[in-house]
Amino acid sequence: MADRARTTASAARYGFTDSRAEGQLRAAGWWADAGPVDAAADVLAALSRTADPDLALRGLDRIREADAAEWTDLEEELRAHRTFRGRFLSVLGTSSALADFLAAHPEQWRSLTADKCTDSACYREALRSALLGDDGSILTGLKAEQALKVAYRGQLLGIAAADLGHVVETGLEYPRYAEVAAQLTELAEAALAAGLLVAEAEAGASAGGTLAIIAMGKCGGRELNYVSDVDVIFVGDGDLGVATRLASKMMRVVGKACFEVDAALRPEGKAGALVRTLDGHHGYYQKWAKTWEFQALLKARPVAGDAELGRQYAEMVAPLVWSAADRENFVAEVQQMRRRVEGHVPSEHAERELKLGRGGLRDVEFAVQLLQLVHGRVDADLRSPSTMDALAALGEGGYVGREDAAELGASYEFLRMIEHRLQLRRLRRTHLFPAPTDTAELRIIARASGIKASGGKSQGESLLAEFRRHGKGIRRLHEKIFYRPLLQSVANVPAEALRLTTKQAASRLAALGYTAPDGALQHIKALTSGVSRRAAIQQALLPVLLDLLADTPDPDGGLLSYRKVSEALEETPWYLRVLRDEGTVVEDLALLLGTSRLVPALLVRAPEVLQLLGDPARMLGRTPAEVATSLRAAVRRQPGLNAAIAAARSLRRHELLRVACADLLGLFDVPAVCEALSSVWVAVLQGALAAAFRQRQAELGRTPARIAVIGMGRLGGAELGYGSDADVLFVCEPSEGISDADAVKFASSVAETVRKMLGAPSSDPALEVDADLRPEGRSGPLVRTLESYRAYYARWGEVWEAQALLRARFVAGDDELGARFIAMIDPIRYPESGLDGTKAREIRRIKARVETERMPRGADPTLHTKLGRGGLADVEWTVQLLQLQHAHAIEGLRTTSTLDALAVLPGAGLAEQAEADSLREAWLLATRVRNAGMLVRGKAVDQVPGSGRDLAAVARVLGQSAGDDPGEFLDSYRRLTRRAHAVVEHLFYAS
Repeated sequence: MADRARTTASAARYGFTDSRAEGQLRAAGWWADAGPVDAAADVLAALSRTADPDLALRGLDRIREADAAEWTDLEEELRAHRTFRGRFLSVLGTSSALADFLAAHPEQWRSLTADKCTDSACYREALRSALLGDDGSILTGLKAEQALKVAYRGQLLGIAAADLGHVVETGLEYPRYAEVAAQLTELAEAALAAGLLVAEAEAGASAGGTLAIIAMGKCGGRELNYVSDVDVIFVGDGDLGVATRLASKMMRVVGKACFEVDAALRPEGKAGALVRTLDGHHGYYQKWAKTWEFQALLKARPVAGDAELGRQYAEMVAPLVWSAADRENFVAEVQQMRRRVEGHVPSEHAERELKLGRGGLRDVEFAVQLLQLVHGRVDADLRSPSTMDALAALGEGGYVGREDAAELGASYEFLRMIEHRLQLRRLRRTHLFPAPTDTAELRIIARASGIKASGGKSQGESLLAEFRRHGKGIRRLHEKIFYRPLLQSVANVPAEALRLTTKQAASRLAALGYTAPDGALQHIKALTSGVSRRAAIQQALLPVLLDLLADTPDPDGGLLSYRKVSEALEETPWYLRVLRDEGTVVEDLALLLGTSRLVPALLVRAPEVLQLLGDPARMLGRTPAEVATSLRAAVRRQPGLNAAIAAARSLRRHELLRVACADLLGLFDVPAVCEALSSVWVAVLQGALAAAFRQRQAELGRTPARIAVIGMGRLGGAELGYGSDADVLFVCEPSEGISDADAVKFASSVAETVRKMLGAPSSDPALEVDADLRPEGRSGPLVRTLESYRAYYARWGEVWEAQALLRARFVAGDDELGARFIAMIDPIRYPESGLDGTKAREIRRIKARVETERMPRGADPTLHTKLGRGGLADVEWTVQLLQLQHAHAIEGLRTTSTLDALAVLPGAGLAEQAEADSLREAWLLATRVRNAGMLVRGKAVDQVPGSGRDLAAVARVLGQSAGDDPGEFLDSYRRLTRRAHAVVEHLFYAS
C-alpha cells in the first residue's frame, strides 16, 4: 500500500491527478516500477505542460488501444521530434473533441508530421482530394458527407496544433489571433467550395444555373472561430431553380460535414428567396433594405462559386454600404441594433458573456463598424471587412487615438483567443467564460492560453483577472472611441493622435443620434473650455455622459439641460465631485435630462436631490405621512408669513423633484406618485393656512373664526398629478360673540392670503388654489360658514354639486369643523334612496355637454387623457354615478378614491370583475400618461403626443424599450381605452 502511494505521488509530479494515470503510462512503456522511463522523459515533461495532462494521457491511451500499428509509429515520433510532440500533445490536452476524432481515426496524427496547409489553395485541394472516388469522380450523398467531415476535421486538427503547440514546447511558432482566424476562414471557404462540388455532382452535368457564394459576418471579415455558423448570401444567374437546388444541396453537405451554413442575412431573411439574381438583390437593397443590412454587407465578400458573378455583386453593394450613414433612419436603426444585441444576454451571464456582454467582442465590432459607416463614406482606407484592419485604419486616420486603437485591438485579440480555447474544448459553439467558482476549467483554459501564475494568484485566478481587465477596458470603448475625439475637436485639450475636424465631429454626433450636432458641439465647448479643475472634470465626464444621452429620447435637449444645470451649480462644491465619483448618479442623471424638461428646471433650484440618485432606498425616502409632518414642522418654525411660504415652496419643490425622479427611474407606481404628490400639496396648504392664520390673528389681536379647508376633485381623492391644481372649499365658523359677517371677513382674508402667496409667479410648477367648485362658483363668496353651506345645499344645490362633493375630504385647518362639514354633506352625496331617474339623466346630459364644450378643437378624442374615449372623465363619471345611486346602501362606495370605489363594484354586483379591471387599467394608464406628459414637456398636457420625440419620451417613461416603435404604444393606448369606453357605455348609460 505504501509503494502504491509512492508511485502515485511520483506520477502527480507530472500533473496527473487521475488514479488511472500510472497504469496508462505503464501501458505506453513510459513508466516502470522505479518510476518514469528515461527514454520517455521528454514526453512526460511535455505532457506535464499540457492544459490538462490527464485528458492528454487518456487520448494517447485511446489511440494506442484503437490501432497498435499506428501507436508504434506515433510513440516513436513523440520521442524523436519536439515540434510534433508539442503540437500533438497540446491538442490532446486541450480538446476532448479532437481527441475523440483521433481515437476514431488514429492515422490522422500523421498529418501533423507533414507541411501544414496555410493558404486557401492548399485547403481547397486537400478537401477536393478527399472527395474523389476510385474512378476520379466526385463523391455524392452520405459518402461525400463522411469523407468531407474527416478531411475538414483533419485540417482543423492541423490549425489547432499550430495554434497550441507553443504552450507545450517553448520556442515553437506562436501564431497571432489574426493568422489563426485567417486560416480558419480559408478552411471554411474551402469547405464551401467542396460542398458546391458535391452539389454540382448531385445535380448533374447538364445543370444550367450559375451560383456565387458571398461570405458574410466573421467569414466575410476573415475572422472565423473554431466553431461558428458561416453566414452567406447566394447570388444566382441563369436558371434560378437549378441555382437554388445547388445552394440547398451545398448547405446540406457542409452542414452535416463541417459547420452550419446560415443564409438568414439574405434579403427578407428566412422568409425571402434563398437565391436571387444580381438585379433582384439590387432592387431590394435600394427599396426595402434596413440600415442594419448595410452594416452586415460591410463584410460581404465572394468566396466560392462563380467568381465573376461574385465580383459583380461586391461592386454593386459597395456604394450602397458606404452611403448608408446618409439614410434618414440611420441613427435609430443602428441604436436599435445595438440594444438588440445587449438585450440578448441573460442577466445571469452578463459578466461572463464574451461575445454579447458589456465589454465583449460585439462591443468592439459594433463600435468599429459604426465609425466605418460614418467616416468610410469619404475615407476609402477604412473600408475593410476585418475588425482588426479597420481598427488599425481608424487609428492611422486619426478617428481613434493610436493608443486607444492599440489597447482596444489587444483586448479584442485576447477575448478572441479565449473564445478559441473555450470552443476547442469540445468543438461546441460557446461564448461563455467559466464561472469564477469553476476553478478546474479556469485552470485548463489558462494553461491552454499560456497564462502563468503571478502576483500570488493561481493560473486560473490570473486568467480571471486578465479577462476582467480587458472587459473593463472595452467597456470604455464608446467613451474612448466615440466621444473623446469630439472634445478634442472643440476644446483646448491635448490630442492623442490627430484631431477630428469640426465637420467630422458633427458627422459623428449626428450618427449617434444628436439632431443638432453643431449646437451640441457648442455645448461641449462651453463645458470644457479653459484650464480650470472644473473644465478638467467635465472633460472626463462628458464622454460618458454623451454616450448615455445618446440612448435617451432627446439627446440634444439632455445635453442642453446638462449645460444649464452645470452652469447653475458651478459654485456648488459637491456637484461635479458626485458626478465624477458616482457612476450610477451619472447614468440616472443622463436618463432624467434626456427624457424630462421638468426635472432640469427643478434641479437647478433643488440640487440636493441629485445626491439621492443612484441610491433607490434614499430616493424612495420617507412615507408621505412622514414627509408631510416634516414639512409642516419646518414651515411652523419660520419667523413670518413670507418665510413660511418660501419654506413650504422649497420643501414642495424638493419633494416634487424627488417624486419625479423616482417616477422616471421606475421606482414609483401610479398610486404611489398620486399619494406622494397629494400628501405634499396637503402639507403645503396646511402650513400656508397656519402661517396666514397666525399673522392675521396677530394683526387683529383676536380670533374671529375657525377655518377648515376641504379638498375637492383630485386633491380630495388623493389623486393629484404633477400639473394638478388644488380644488378646495373654504368653510368657517364664528367664534363666540362674533357675527357671521365678521367671521367670513376674517376667514376670507386668510384664504385670499393663502391663494395669493401660493399662486405667486414662480419658475416651479404652479401652486394654484382653485375654489371654483364653491356654491355659485366664481360669483359666490370665497368663504362661507358651515350653516351657510348647509342652507345653500338644502335649498339650491344641484345634482352636479352633489357629484362634486363625492371627492370632498377635510385637508387643512380646524379638525373638528372639518369633520362636521363632512358629516353635513354625507346625506347630500350619498342620498338616502339613491338617485332618481331624472337626476341620473341630468348627470349623463352634463357629461355629454362637458365633453362637447371642453374638448379642445382639433384634439384626437382617442388620445385625450382627460375627456377622450376611455379616459379619466369616462371612468370617474361612471364611478361617481354609481356612488350617487348606491353609496347609501354600500358602505365601500363611500370613498373619495376612484380606485377604491372601483374595487368595490364587482363584490357589490354593480360590475363584472373584468369590467372593473378594464376601467382600473384605463384610469391608471391615462393618469400615468398625463403625468408623463408633464414630466416630458415641463408643462401640463392632456393630449397624448401623436409623434416625434415627445411621443418617444412618453412611451419610454411608460416602459417601452428603447428602439421600439412608439406607434405601438399609441396602438396599445387606443386599444385599452377603447375597451374601457365600451364598459362605460354599458355601465354609465344602463337604465
